[in-house]
Amino acid sequence: MPFNLPALVYIVCVTIRVLLAAIMKGTLLICCFLSLLLLQATAGKTFEEEEEEEDVTSVLRDRSHIDETLRLATEEKAGDYAAALERLRKIYHTSIKPMEQAYKYNELRQHEISAYPGRTLGDSATDGEITSKPMVLFLGPWSVGKSSMINYLLGMHDSPYQLYTGAEPTTSEFTVIMHGEKIRSVEGIVMAADSSRSFSPLEKFGQNFLEKLIGIEMPHKLLERVTFVDTPGIIENRKQQERGYPFNDVCQWFIDRADLIFVVFDPTKLDVGLELEMLFRQLKGRESQIRIILNKADNLATQDLMRVYGALFWSLAPLINVTEPPRVYVSSFWPYDYAPDTSRELFKREEISLLEDLNQVIENRMENKIAFIRQHGIRVRIHGLLVDRYVQTFKEKMSFFSDPELVFKEIVDDPDKFYIFKSILAKTNVSKFDLPNRDAYRDFFGINPVTNFKPLTAQCSYMGGCLLEKIERAITNELPALLSSINSGKQPGLSSCEATGCGEKPKNRYRKNGGK
Repeated sequence: MPFNLPALVYIVCVTIRVLLAAIMKGTLLICCFLSLLLLQATAGKTFEEEEEEEDVTSVLRDRSHIDETLRLATEEKAGDYAAALERLRKIYHTSIKPMEQAYKYNELRQHEISAYPGRTLGDSATDGEITSKPMVLFLGPWSVGKSSMINYLLGMHDSPYQLYTGAEPTTSEFTVIMHGEKIRSVEGIVMAADSSRSFSPLEKFGQNFLEKLIGIEMPHKLLERVTFVDTPGIIENRKQQERGYPFNDVCQWFIDRADLIFVVFDPTKLDVGLELEMLFRQLKGRESQIRIILNKADNLATQDLMRVYGALFWSLAPLINVTEPPRVYVSSFWPYDYAPDTSRELFKREEISLLEDLNQVIENRMENKIAFIRQHGIRVRIHGLLVDRYVQTFKEKMSFFSDPELVFKEIVDDPDKFYIFKSILAKTNVSKFDLPNRDAYRDFFGINPVTNFKPLTAQCSYMGGCLLEKIERAITNELPALLSSINSGKQPGLSSCEATGCGEKPKNRYRKNGGK
């Protein structure tokens, strides 16, 4: 049989290919088998890690220190507090509000940011606004833990009425959490229509806003002493008109009435945009009420936390123009236990410090309210003196052939030329630092003609007395006496002025000789 070399080569090549295919197939099976083992091991490890994480997050933090620090188990002397509140309400209505109405102080409030930075009373101060509980306002970017913090303080976690939380922007309403006999939600239109509450002035922001306002009432010891307000998170890429209501104006309304303002950040949202910059501009004059909170601090290692803390101050430094920096609390305010291997003791002490700060507002709420009403009375008195001075100057400069509009335009455009403000400082015990912005009166008299006002000498009656005397008596005697009775623990009754007449009545500098 002849030897066929090509055929032999072909057979050898086919044999080699078959052997190589068999080897590759075996290797593939081995690789698949090893991959399945590795996948199973990884899945098992992941499952174990998830179980461990669930165990960590399912451990709820002990809340006993909240009740202890806020003294929620201590019963208050409700009778003494109610008596002092009633006395304060009476002083306001009889001594301060008459001048407030006579000289339309509320019209000046339309320009209060430029006239008086800081807290003021409502457009028409109601009993509900005077007797309201201290308000704690929560502000800050979206999803930094504002709602979770309120849930934690009130123990509302896993309850039907807990505030909704999530990683995405969740709070789109202004939520007011207040005390009530039973748990229920209150629509914004109902809150604004109820004159017994302090939220009736919110109607001026329109129906679109009232649809974004909701109240939650619930029986809780803490809510008997304070009211919480949760706000929508700041989203820097959202235009104001997209909200459907004046967001900044609404924030200003709550800022003006807040006793404590928590501005909350977390390590991932430290950037400052236009909306946050506008918010801090609105907080000007309220630096003593601002507390900065760096939340979710247990998500970071100690070294990273130090870097984030410095970055937070770097971002906020241009926005807070005060010599003393605001108090910053670093912790994690939610119901679950702190993450392992973090500064647990530090976070616990920071949390207790914040609770003590909140307790100070609760304990001093009556003193703060009296001091605030007195400050408001001083501003109303200064406003009345300034309007009176404008009226007197206008009458002095008017002649038979003068044009009233041109005469008063010259006065209101350059009040220094006629010593409007300097005469108030010279003749009365008014500090130059308490004087309002002069430009605000140009706008004030633009909608309120000077001829609509009477001088202070004409604001006296035989039965009611003089407006200036009554408001000065309230500022110098009645309100300080009420504050002293609170501090000394005495039952507030008639003030010494009502009982004894305070001796000689304050002299009315604007009363003509022989006038009543």
